[in-house]
Amino acid sequence: MPRTRSQAEFVRAQKSIPGGVNSPARAFGGVGGHPSLIDRGDGQYLFDIDGNRLIDFVGSWGPHILGHRHPAVIAAIESALQKGTSFGAPTIAETELAELVCQAVPSIEKVRMVNSGTEATMSAIRLARGFTKRNVIIKFAGCYHGHVDSLLVAAGSAALTLGVPNSPGVTPGCVADTLVLHYNDVPALEQAFAQRGTEIAAIILEPVVGNMGVVLPEPGFLEAVRDLCTKHGSVFIMDEVMTGFRLAYGGAQQRFGITPDLTTLGKIIGGGLPVGAYGGRADIMDHISPVGPVYQAGTLSGNPLAMASGLATLKTLRDTNPYPALEAKTKSLTAGLAQAARDAGVAHTVAQCGSMFTLFFTGEPVRDYPTAAKSDTKRFAAYFHGMLERGIYLPCSQFEANFVSACHTEQDIAATVQAAREVLAAGV
Repeated sequence: MPRTRSQAEFVRAQKSIPGGVNSPARAFGGVGGHPSLIDRGDGQYLFDIDGNRLIDFVGSWGPHILGHRHPAVIAAIESALQKGTSFGAPTIAETELAELVCQAVPSIEKVRMVNSGTEATMSAIRLARGFTKRNVIIKFAGCYHGHVDSLLVAAGSAALTLGVPNSPGVTPGCVADTLVLHYNDVPALEQAFAQRGTEIAAIILEPVVGNMGVVLPEPGFLEAVRDLCTKHGSVFIMDEVMTGFRLAYGGAQQRFGITPDLTTLGKIIGGGLPVGAYGGRADIMDHISPVGPVYQAGTLSGNPLAMASGLATLKTLRDTNPYPALEAKTKSLTAGLAQAARDAGVAHTVAQCGSMFTLFFTGEPVRDYPTAAKSDTKRFAAYFHGMLERGIYLPCSQFEANFVSACHTEQDIAATVQAAREVLAAGV
């Protein structure tokens, strides 16, 4: 598959953009080589500037659950664009999207729109501290909650791939009040609360981890988090930036029947445009300015184009309910990938939840950061490039979730499994 123009353009980009990319997750740092520069998307496909068509399992890292350029989403953006791009003043669309989110996610009584998932988690942490008048936050190793200073410790996603889970520039003071535990480890969580329960403002977690690869909560784990937060007066923040409207219309909390105090959202609620949100119990949300003393603001928050895109996306998801079909397609795909790995004698574990999945190159079950870190990243890199050569576009890291969209067909699934068979049989 020729990618000579992408290579030349990437060299050009490196002269004016650090690393040639505007997010390290795009840099191919974990697999080597150079990224493909994308010209356009259509449905389940991406087309790069070299003219290659790629079956896309990245979906802009999650937002495109309906596929690229969904007609309802494009029409809504075009209609909003005719009225202007930004006003810095309230619009009806903001209220409509907020109402839709509150209707979809039972734990959210009020919601504040922001511009990114990072901004949502940062704001939720500040709110939890302001509400409880406590300082300590618990996060889990390998969970990524955006590039927030206090949370950029033992982080997942690109930080894990690039080998710098603790970033220079984050001062010791910023993370002094962050406790890092292992995901799915209930005894350690209980011990932390026994020792410092009166200091803990909040727990923040991904209900299904997507940033050290897909890692599912073990039975009882989310329930233990909920019970401990209730018992000790701490705020349970469920980071659904990735899982929100992805694992179910009401997110992971609907799927697992767990009610957090605050929820952070992003990706799908913007339909491909920059949107984040945080919301939850009204008594907590009313501590945010201008109603309460906890300050948070944003010039472009509630941007009319982003609101229009989000509204069209959520309404389409609500009205068409693609979730059963998405789950069936994803299970079919992961079953095929697992069989291909078995036939090739490759040590592997497949994790899947809803339309999220990861093929881990380790024979051990993956339940937390230490078990995820045992994956054979060199083998993954060879697998990634072999799949790319066959027109399959995967996340360029062992430690990222893959996403299936409503546009993917049985033919796409079959082609992907066949490509995996060829690559794995070649001894990568």
